[in-house]
Amino acid sequence: MKKMKKLLIGTFVLALAFGACQNQKKGSDTDMKNPFFKEWTTPHGVPPFDEITEAHFVPAVKEGIEQQAAEVEAIASNPAEPTFENTILALDKSGELLDKVTGTFYPLNSANTSEDMQAIAREISPLLTQHRDNISLNPELFKKIKAVYQKRNDLNLDKEQLRVIEKYYDDFVRNGANLSDEDQETLRGLNEELSKLSLHFGENLLAETNKNFKLVIDNEEDLAGLPDDVIARAADDAKAFGEDGKWVFTLAKPSMIPFLQYAENRDLREKLYRGYFMRGNNDDEFDNKEIIKQIVQLRDEKAELLGFNNHAEYIIDVNMAKTPDAVYDFLMQLWNPAMEMAKKDVKEMQAIIDSEGGDFELASWDWWYYIEKLRKQKFDLDEAELKQYFSLENAKNGIFYVVENLYGLQFEKRDWPTYHEEAEVYEVLEADGSHLGVLYMDFHPRNGKRVGAWSTGFRSATYRDGVRIPRIGSIVMNFTRPSGDTPALLSFDEVSTFFHEFGHALHGLFSDGPYDRTSGTVPRDFVELPSQIMENWAAEPEVMKVYAKHYETGEPIPDELIEKLQLSGTFNQGFITGEYVAASLLDMDYHTTENPVIDDVNTFEKASMDRIGLIDEILPRYRSTYFSHIFSGGYSAGYYVYYWAGVLDTDAYAAFKETGDVFNPEVAAKFRTLLEKCGADEGMEVYKNFRGKEPSIDPFLEKKGLK
Repeated sequence: MKKMKKLLIGTFVLALAFGACQNQKKGSDTDMKNPFFKEWTTPHGVPPFDEITEAHFVPAVKEGIEQQAAEVEAIASNPAEPTFENTILALDKSGELLDKVTGTFYPLNSANTSEDMQAIAREISPLLTQHRDNISLNPELFKKIKAVYQKRNDLNLDKEQLRVIEKYYDDFVRNGANLSDEDQETLRGLNEELSKLSLHFGENLLAETNKNFKLVIDNEEDLAGLPDDVIARAADDAKAFGEDGKWVFTLAKPSMIPFLQYAENRDLREKLYRGYFMRGNNDDEFDNKEIIKQIVQLRDEKAELLGFNNHAEYIIDVNMAKTPDAVYDFLMQLWNPAMEMAKKDVKEMQAIIDSEGGDFELASWDWWYYIEKLRKQKFDLDEAELKQYFSLENAKNGIFYVVENLYGLQFEKRDWPTYHEEAEVYEVLEADGSHLGVLYMDFHPRNGKRVGAWSTGFRSATYRDGVRIPRIGSIVMNFTRPSGDTPALLSFDEVSTFFHEFGHALHGLFSDGPYDRTSGTVPRDFVELPSQIMENWAAEPEVMKVYAKHYETGEPIPDELIEKLQLSGTFNQGFITGEYVAASLLDMDYHTTENPVIDDVNTFEKASMDRIGLIDEILPRYRSTYFSHIFSGGYSAGYYVYYWAGVLDTDAYAAFKETGDVFNPEVAAKFRTLLEKCGADEGMEVYKNFRGKEPSIDPFLEKKGLK
């Protein structure tokens, strides 16, 4: 998981947090009816969702742009000598109203969108892109920033002030401030077109996932092999689609994955999985292939305009990895052992098929089904049995238990405004009862929500006039729904995802820096450390004994089941690691290609996968036409970061394990400091301040079974 703050820093900051601060606007009576133009008197300034309508967004965005443009003009035209206060700090704290509006709109457009909301996004996207360029390409503003930058070491500033100056200067250079007027106009056009294409890609994928495909079953025999709770939820989904008396399976993973794992009907498994992996690739109005071709070419043009050989160089230059070659080297360390493991699994699954009299070769849509049989055969571990201990409420209690024991935090559910009836809101309290922030949690799939899981926020933690304004965060998932008397029972993967997104939320809640540009802002390949380290506690036996309880009997998970889960920890890692690394390499190939004019997306993808030797039984985790992380989600040339951060998180968790106490208070305090101050220095320096050394890759390889 997250700061639109400056509209300079790009989609990475957009993904981290759409900061929002309260703003008082005086205007006409009509203006005052718009809730964005008045101070919010809701508890701790949460958005008054019951007052906000879709009609309020565009006028508020336009007014926010005007206000920040005026603030920037005042900085640029100030006749006084440029200083840290009148230039850097003034820019850093500009745009309150715009942050407030976009900080509300974008999280809603991801979690609870509609055709009207999507139309608003299309309208405001070019406005915001133009506004961002107007700031970053303002020559008089850049002159002042450059003047402060050049004399920064003579201004008697502290380390954090120096860092924020350097970051703003670098931002402007990376966004074209040193280009000629002609090249700046070219850059503006590229930025505007890329923003439109990215938005279009995401809209197409949402339509393909939530509207254009469903597997309707009207013959009960076709449900053979499926657990009762899966069948019950499919019946509920059928009712929601107006298919009473039938069963519906969708492309939402809580619906699709159990079907692929347990359904005996191979033809239907293929039909469902094919619906999934052909999204955006059906040569219809929602096809994404032409969009991809344009995005790749335009990104390359932009990178070359800014002095880089390709888009990957441009992106990774400010990451911990620094170069595309370093990323390729890292990924290939994982690729070869992963494929060796995967090929062994293929042989063992094919043996099961043959022993059952199956007259076919294992295919990609068979993997989940036969890997479950192999898991059962090797470890006597049945995922359906395991899920009985992982109700959504149990998982939530487990997270609260971990966070309380690490940091003393308490989460109190509140009856405050929410944007959807399914979204819950919690006040986050420190151990002494003082307010730390607010956290929304939204758990289940619906038509207006994009796929996956993510952390966002309605307001970033910031400072105004020396007073800290706390975070209003949100985590959004697509977990299995409850059905009848059966609560939402999660797979262990879903439990891990919950812990993961909560780690992002903690990062946002703890972030504590005086400057918006640097507070909580870290390299893309660092940002998954706070989330992924939390997954380690989800699987910790002493923690599981506390939160994993049978949803009917309340009995804690048995030791033997925990042992089976641990023994199977590296099971199926050939597939899990293989599909992830394949997608990461596909991402890198798109953004390092010497010829960005792609004739055919499917041909490019196949050549990329053939080059590394991806076996036919596995697809990349995201095929090109639904690879939203890189084409609409801010992770371009950066999908590798989850495993890069995996090295950090396993090494960081080892710091706890080495003490013999996974809740060691001294280590927890040091890690909280990392989360609070992680934007105050370069990523590796921040990590070394916590760990005392650079991370080792060995714990990560051991965890994956790849050594």
